[in-house]
Amino acid sequence: MHVHAAPTKKTQRVLQFSVAATLGYVGLTLFAGWRAHSLALISEAGHNASDALALVLSFVAVYFQMRPANPRKTFGYHRAGVLAAFLNALALMVISVWIAWEAVARFQHPAGVHPKIMMAVAAAGVLMNGVIATLLWRVSHDVNMRSVYIHMLGDTLSTAAVIVGGVVIFFTGMTWVDPALSLGIAAMIFWSSLGIVRETLNILLEGTPRGLRLEEIRTRLCTIDGVEDVHDLHVWSLGSNSHALATHVTIPDIPPSESQLILENIRCMLRDKFHIQHTTVQFENAPCEVSHGCASPLEVSDAGHGHHHGHSHGHAHDHEHGHVH
Repeated sequence: MHVHAAPTKKTQRVLQFSVAATLGYVGLTLFAGWRAHSLALISEAGHNASDALALVLSFVAVYFQMRPANPRKTFGYHRAGVLAAFLNALALMVISVWIAWEAVARFQHPAGVHPKIMMAVAAAGVLMNGVIATLLWRVSHDVNMRSVYIHMLGDTLSTAAVIVGGVVIFFTGMTWVDPALSLGIAAMIFWSSLGIVRETLNILLEGTPRGLRLEEIRTRLCTIDGVEDVHDLHVWSLGSNSHALATHVTIPDIPPSESQLILENIRCMLRDKFHIQHTTVQFENAPCEVSHGCASPLEVSDAGHGHHHGHSHGHAHDHEHGHVH
């Protein structure tokens, strides 16, 4: 059982403050948007409301991530943060489509906008979102926290754009700037959220982690003294910052005590070069036929060495068991 880096109490406090401040600003922005007849402000309120939900989901995910692994959840709750980020990103994509729809309707039916209210409320939003984004940046070590950081950074930039729009409307009277800004905000939200959806889906579907190539890992393993062949190689993510690997490695017919050095070299290389902490290595000294990721019992018996596990704390175990991916 492994203990990986987990969120801290500081992360929880940052999220609590962010939720409270964001909800307060949502109420202010909705009221101001209604008074100023500004779709850009109302879209900002919707965006911030979705961010408040994102922050709440992230807070819940952090709570679960801080819980230790147990016999029923042997990898802990690392996927809780990934799932929260996935839901947050989907919600933001829906919000962005709604903002774009409303902006197109506003082009067709223009409305008078009060730029002074726009600028005053947006200035308060830039200050609040900027502070929250800075705090989140300091604790954005996984995809969950990075997703809400991107949301708040996007809020800061889009709210600054509302100020620019208010200035343009005040001096020129061009009210079409308001829905144009809304379209720009919607596009930015959609694009940033799409990246989070892709990354989280890859983790949830146990795809190869971003930035890692199986062929490179296999080649590196084969350069280690004593390693004759590497096959049935699997690499996946437990969470956004925690990767795992399982593989079959062919080595000479040597006693298990002598194979320990090979195992240690494999574990150290995977940790130092690829940042893979959780490794499951099955040593074999005869060819095996692999079907659906598992060697047949006869093949495992012939291999003689069973399974070896390399762990981040430096211990290795030599035992036989069924391993399915």
